[in-house]
Amino acid sequence: MKQGNVREAALDVLLKIEKNQAYSNLLLNDTIKKTKLNPKDIPLLTELVYGTLQYKKTLDFYLKPFSKRPLEKLEMWVLILLRLTLYQIIYLDRIPERAAVHEAVQIAKKRGHQGISGMVNGILRTIQRKGLPTFETIEDPEERLAVETSHPEWLIARWTDQFGKERTKLMSQANLKHPLHTARVNTVKTDRDTVIKSLQEEGVEAEPSSRVPDSIVVKKGSLSGTEAFRKGWLTIQDEGSMLVAYALAPDSGEKILDACAAPGGKSTHIAEKMNDEGEVVSLDIHKHKVGLIKEQKERLGLTIISPQVMDARKAHEFFEEEAFDKILVDAPCSGLGVIQRKPDLKWTKTPEDVARLSTIQKEILNEVWPLLKKGGRLVYSTCTVDKEENEAVIDSFVEAHKDASFDKGFSGRLPESFQQSSGAGEGKLQLFPGEHETDGFFISAVVKSD
Repeated sequence: MKQGNVREAALDVLLKIEKNQAYSNLLLNDTIKKTKLNPKDIPLLTELVYGTLQYKKTLDFYLKPFSKRPLEKLEMWVLILLRLTLYQIIYLDRIPERAAVHEAVQIAKKRGHQGISGMVNGILRTIQRKGLPTFETIEDPEERLAVETSHPEWLIARWTDQFGKERTKLMSQANLKHPLHTARVNTVKTDRDTVIKSLQEEGVEAEPSSRVPDSIVVKKGSLSGTEAFRKGWLTIQDEGSMLVAYALAPDSGEKILDACAAPGGKSTHIAEKMNDEGEVVSLDIHKHKVGLIKEQKERLGLTIISPQVMDARKAHEFFEEEAFDKILVDAPCSGLGVIQRKPDLKWTKTPEDVARLSTIQKEILNEVWPLLKKGGRLVYSTCTVDKEENEAVIDSFVEAHKDASFDKGFSGRLPESFQQSSGAGEGKLQLFPGEHETDGFFISAVVKSD
């Protein structure tokens, strides 16, 4: 299959994301199935889509001086084709510039007309000849950082207000790097050495993580098609996400509520830590997502998980008060801590989304709290760094409930390498992108007095 087809597939995916606000990961998986691309081309397709999305604002800054028409006046597919090609020229070493420009012109001819292909060729050739404009021409420091690291200006301004200039710069730079690939070993079935040996036999390079005891770090290769994955020996999961089960510290025989459980990564980790003894009730509001929990449960061979379609805000109508030993609220959130993996999030989320979600987060906490036994533990987590969804939510919850207090033993239950993190506080931990090679993740533990 010619590389041109890969670029056309990438252009189609990017166009759908731009027009329909579709999720990049779902569209990519769908495109890979439908276009029957050569498996060797799939990594390039993924690189082109995520890279172009990730650097969208920077690429537009580079393109702007060379287009006679304002970029927003160009046909959408033409603008995306220009971004896609410029991304290859600037950021991918193994693709010759000449080949990238040639392919762009051929696609423009096929999709448009002679005039459009001439314009695409002219813009790209002029950039090659004259070089890229410099960021130094941008006087406002927040605007400059937004362009340089390709983030929306509102987000840079918000993070600067919440965390200061230096942390904002480190986070936005970290979001441009390729994420670390990690997986959790299913200790009910096997151990870490056995998994690594099995992966090596299939050409996947992996090593034990130095940060989380049951985690492996994948250096080369994909896990999803391996025998170890098929046998349910592992779950692909970020290490920040793995810490949630450590914070909850479930014991065998307990009854646990996972209030917002899909796709099931944390429910299954909790069940593994309970050695598959006890009960994990896993709720999600969406039926099709509950199906994902069932799939993971079966693949991993875990029997104690009970997936149920239910809005966590109505859980009190179905369960008796003090029915659970421990509760996890892995709340729906803006996802602004996982921009490294899902760059489309930074272009689609708004401050209004953050405010709306923080209201839902508070409602869920208030509704499930009566279901927790006296002396029990509730863990609240999100995959965002925004304080309005994190500290503000859990602080106001603890203030409003006389029988709730931050868990003093929280930090001691985490793996040692995370106990002294810069974002650690009493009963709370904020992981920042880039700090421990994890996603941006927030975890807090609260206990209920007797």
